[in-house]
Amino acid sequence: MSPDAQQETVADQNSAGGYVPAPGDPRSSPKEVVAFKFGGSSLLGAERILHAAALVRDAIPTGNVVVIVSAMKGVTDRLLTITKTLEAGCRTDARRDAESILHLHLEVLCELQLSPTERERVARDLRSLGKDLLHDASPETQPSTTGRAALQDRLASYGERFNARLFAAALEKFGVPAVPVSSSEFVLTCDTFRDARPHLDETRRRGREILLPLFADGLVPVVTGFIGVTRDGRVTTLGRNSSDFSGALVANVVDADDLVIWTDVDGIYTANPHESAEAQLLHELSYDEAHALAAAGAKVLHAKVLPLAAETEMVVWVRNTFNPQSRGTRIGPASPNNTSLCAGRPLPSLPAYACHSEQSESAPADEPSRGISPQSNISAPPVWFAELNNSNSRGEA
Repeated sequence: MSPDAQQETVADQNSAGGYVPAPGDPRSSPKEVVAFKFGGSSLLGAERILHAAALVRDAIPTGNVVVIVSAMKGVTDRLLTITKTLEAGCRTDARRDAESILHLHLEVLCELQLSPTERERVARDLRSLGKDLLHDASPETQPSTTGRAALQDRLASYGERFNARLFAAALEKFGVPAVPVSSSEFVLTCDTFRDARPHLDETRRRGREILLPLFADGLVPVVTGFIGVTRDGRVTTLGRNSSDFSGALVANVVDADDLVIWTDVDGIYTANPHESAEAQLLHELSYDEAHALAAAGAKVLHAKVLPLAAETEMVVWVRNTFNPQSRGTRIGPASPNNTSLCAGRPLPSLPAYACHSEQSESAPADEPSRGISPQSNISAPPVWFAELNNSNSRGEA
């Protein structure tokens, strides 16, 4: 392909909202693997699921794509409410609530307007998963305290599992071969329910065995965020607000060049853009700058994202699902020609902070980080990033 033709292709993909690095970006050559993570606001209903699926479709020419999905906004909270209903002894109410969640996803499936054959295939899959949900939502006896935590994680996992099937179906509608994958098939964790820690080495080995053959077969894996599994096969979750971490974990497993976190604002700002007309979008941040901002309390990224990205020098993008023409914020290795808004500003020092990679259960607390080393005297502006952390009020995982 000629340089002129390549430029035209890039222009076309940019206009369609697909992932294309900006001109002049040193990593602007075609990427072998790109990971797209979509939050619950980006996947609320059929129209938004189809819109997000179109972004994936438009990225396919750049290489392999893996998708990580959250539950639809509000669904995780509804699932967790079922556990409280069960604790109150209202088994019939809990089952009714579970049925309404299943019906919600079946309604979204109808709104995707698939072919009759495809719609019935996906509906069977959703109903089969729904039977498991109804079983978990109506246990014969009250579980013990330990069993209650395990049950809560099983119930909380259904939102992502339903949504992965819907998103894969939306991709198929666009002619993109896709397959839903539960992260519990390869994300091995400890048994601390509701806040499980992944065993990274074994997760990476298992994940590559599952995901890389799908790439080789020309398929897009649609992976559930938020979910793991213990060695004895019990479902766990990585904790609330962990969907960005899930995206980074899957991206690390497949050695993605880029992780694109799709959300509902244009990127990371110097102030709340909804409250301040002077808020500026930060186009470029180094790992250390983003890390220092997070240490100062800014809602930039989940604390475990950057160490995973730094291990392989993966670039993290924060972009707006609903304004894909916007370049967003790029977080990556520091470069000699740093164009970050943070560079050179005489701003107050931030406290020293160390961001640790995941460690094994037996690792001492003071074991040195394998990711970003402790920083001191890093100057950077305060940053507010709307909803990137998927706060509990949004009902996302």
